[in-house]
Amino acid sequence: MGKGQTYSSDLLKLLFNATAIANIADNAATSPLTTLQNALHTADPTATGSQTSSEAAYTSYARAAVNRNSGGWTVGTATVSPVAAISFPAGTGGSGTATFFSVGTASSGAGKILYSGSISPSIVMGAGITPQLSTATTITEA
Repeated sequence: MGKGQTYSSDLLKLLFNATAIANIADNAATSPLTTLQNALHTADPTATGSQTSSEAAYTSYARAAVNRNSGGWTVGTATVSPVAAISFPAGTGGSGTATFFSVGTASSGAGKILYSGSISPSIVMGAGITPQLSTATTITEA
């Protein structure tokens, strides 16, 4: 059984914009996340994986932080997309192909994946390449 469309949008607003869901959930934690960490993956990190599962490893790679507010993410009707392109550090060596991305909680290590999805077209990584996820990258809450 699926969620209602309004609730799906509310859930995305809570996670990506830190907007409370009236009478259900709020963001009043002692230390709420102010950014969400985006990672690139060379294979599907799977529902049981972490942000380190098949994570990109080209030289200079690091996760990319995006503010957890309406300046960082646009939430539509049960969808969310970055407001601006998400740029990862330019490669100084290594290689690989990013076929999946994830949005998670940690800037490094085995962070919790909130959402993941495939990248189309895939992104070739390596020296002199600055991988980016465009504003057309969309997460849909089902």
